[in-house]
Amino acid sequence: MPKLSSRYTNQSLAETFRLIADLLEIKGEVIYKTLAYRKAADNLTDLDRDINEVAKEGALTDLPGVGKAIAEKIDELLSTGKLKFLDKLAEEVPLSLADLLQIQGLGPKKVGLFWRELGITTLDELKAAAEASKLRDLPGMGAKSEEKILAGIAALARRSGRKPLGAAWPFAQDLLAWLRSLPGVTATEAAGSLRRMKDTVGDLDILAAATDSEPVMQAFVTRADVIEIIGHGPTKSSVEFTNGLRAQLWVHPPERFGTALQYATGSKDHNVRLRELALNSGYSLSEHALKRTADESEITCATEEEVYQALGLSWIPPELREDRGEVQAAKADALPALITTRDRVAELHCHSNWSDGKASIREMARGAAQRGLKLIVISDHSQSLGIANGLTPERLQQQRAEIEAVQADLGDSIRILQGSEVEIKADGTLDYPNKILAELDLVVASLHTSLGQPRAQITQRLINAIQNPHVDIIGHPTGRMIPDREGADLDMDAVLAAAAESGVALEINAHPSRLDLKDIYARRAAELGIPLSINTDAHAPQHFDLIHFGIATARRAWVTPEQVINCWDMDEILEWLKNRG
Repeated sequence: MPKLSSRYTNQSLAETFRLIADLLEIKGEVIYKTLAYRKAADNLTDLDRDINEVAKEGALTDLPGVGKAIAEKIDELLSTGKLKFLDKLAEEVPLSLADLLQIQGLGPKKVGLFWRELGITTLDELKAAAEASKLRDLPGMGAKSEEKILAGIAALARRSGRKPLGAAWPFAQDLLAWLRSLPGVTATEAAGSLRRMKDTVGDLDILAAATDSEPVMQAFVTRADVIEIIGHGPTKSSVEFTNGLRAQLWVHPPERFGTALQYATGSKDHNVRLRELALNSGYSLSEHALKRTADESEITCATEEEVYQALGLSWIPPELREDRGEVQAAKADALPALITTRDRVAELHCHSNWSDGKASIREMARGAAQRGLKLIVISDHSQSLGIANGLTPERLQQQRAEIEAVQADLGDSIRILQGSEVEIKADGTLDYPNKILAELDLVVASLHTSLGQPRAQITQRLINAIQNPHVDIIGHPTGRMIPDREGADLDMDAVLAAAAESGVALEINAHPSRLDLKDIYARRAAELGIPLSINTDAHAPQHFDLIHFGIATARRAWVTPEQVINCWDMDEILEWLKNRG
């Protein structure tokens, strides 16, 4: 159940509307009402503008999925912090019932049944009732149903909702490699939100191509790390692993793998757009094939490229498939040439053991050079971040001497610059005086503390750093940590406007616990001409390998190499820094 807020953001509004939809379903309301709230919630989640600013402009009904009734509720929440409709609904349906819907296989009708017949309103009450065998005699229930509910409650305790991309991705790669080793498997791919590289993922969607699916499915459900078989069929099986992740495996014939992969990758809205295009072109599109509506004949597609080509489109990279204009761009052959990991030549934000890093400057520089980088900036923490062993001005001078010594030893294999990740303090000032900042080759200014300050205060705090002529990059701008900490409540319109005016770069922090800026804001930044910098925030050489997470976020933002400082020639980067200073 979402924590209701007195100051609403896009995300908290979305959570409120999802809660309303859940309660209406439990109550038994007509389906179109619940769908309206869910659609509004989805659109608010993906909205790249602050909903408060949209409301001030009187443009709420211009948003997709927001009609007059939803707009009035948004306006009431923003202006009063409360919603009479929700208050009244909560008097009729306990808010805590929404928590029960998290249990696998438990829908609104069953939750409503338990509530009306046994007065169950919480997970603890449901567990107690199931353990006391009180559910099995209810209509549509039985002993096995009761056991499944207890198993679902136990599974829920092992899970924490959606998983961070950084936790799901490496496990999925191991799973894919294992599947490729099985006899008869000719292709495997991840699909769903993982393939689209969203910052969090739900269950893993995995596809395999094989003529005979049965041995592949049997091997999948009998893996040693499978703790529960949720479903087992000839073309689809679902399991839960000991790490709490769940996965669905689909096995399709090789000649149908392309349509299956396109369908399973999503997003839902992207697929709806494609199906509309298919119908207008005389086809119906499913996970199995394209079918001509005139004579019901099929066009099977072994690759996704064939699917898109049949619809008159160039292939659309998975990261773009969110129905944000990508289908229209593909139809016009106007998709951007997205950034790739091969484009990166520099790391502009990393740490050594001078602060909280795990390796020496020499080890960090060598590790970067081994990965093909041409330039690295050692940007250890500034003095006030004591928990990270931040550097005093005196230690900065000592570090400069070490950097020069390492540079002399490594020669032309890599260029090493001295920077600092300078704390933006709670009072809005920077952690070093301008005289010290001017001596650094590059300054990354970041928020780490007092992230709960009021919106106007913390926004101005960040803008102060943006407007400082010695600051080159704003590091992980919102300060979020996935999944444990939301970012600061920033006025992103004001932040982006200030960055566009000053010429400062905004960072996409590639560490999977951050992925900050989010894709929607990175896209707006790029459209405004704000330089972007994609860095790993590495604290050890192996962390440089996390860059693909940041590149994926940039790809979701439609970013090209030209818009990212790390992809410029070294001379261009140095010239940019010179002009900044």
